[in-house]
Parts: sequence; C-alpha cells; structure tokens
Amino acid sequence: QVQLVESGGGLVQPGGSLRLSCVAFGITLDWHAIGWFRQAPGKEREGVSCISTSEGSTYYEDSVKGRFTISRDNAKNTVYLQMNSLKPEDTAVYSCAAMDIGLHATPPPGGYRPDQYDYWGRGTQVTVSS
Repeated sequence: QVQLVESGGGLVQPGGSLRLSCVAFGITLDWHAIGWFRQAPGKEREGVSCISTSEGSTYYEDSVKGRFTISRDNAKNTVYLQMNSLKPEDTAVYSCAAMDIGLHATPPPGGYRPDQYDYWGRGTQVTVSS
C-alpha cells in the first residue's frame, strides 16, 4: 500500500520559516516526480513546486520563487519543501503528490497537472499569522 505522509506544518509568524517533509511508503521515490500543492479555504488548489527525476529539475509557482526551495533525499525516500519569508497568504493545507515518471524527466514550464499524479498525501496545515 502506497502512502505519502506530510509533516512539518504549524503556526508561524510572518517572515518566519518552516520545512515540510513528504515521506513515501510503498514506492521508491527515485522514479517519481513529487509535487507540493496547497489549498486555502474558499480557494482552488494550486501547485506550489515540484521536483522531477532529472537532477536539478524543479518548478516553482511565481509567488514562492526565491522563498521556497524543494529538495529530495532518495536515500530517505523523502522530499522537503523549505519555506522562508512566509506571508499570511501562504496559509493553506499543503499536500504532496507522487508520479511515476521514470529517470531523467523534467517538468513542463507550468509544472505537472494535479491529474497527472498517482498518489496523494493527506496534507499538513500551515498558518502564517501574527
């Protein structure tokens, strides 16, 4: 059974940082692209970032460029999302998703679509507030 488990969310003041983790069980992430999505109350889900299987191939949504960094540790079967300079508008439930895409893949300019992902985690709440 495949499971993606997110952790690292919480309450942080504006300007603060959090590091989200997405640990995979039942699959080997070496062959998978991983995406981070977020959904705020009353808003549609949006893609935040993704990392594919070709080294250095990442995508960031414009509003998080320069503040968020996605990385992967295949030995730990884990993908991280380091979030710095957080803003109240970053408040949302953050979920990770995995897609079996093979080696040496790169994401398209807008990142992968949600319907392309095979597996989803349940999400972790991030709240940015003073």
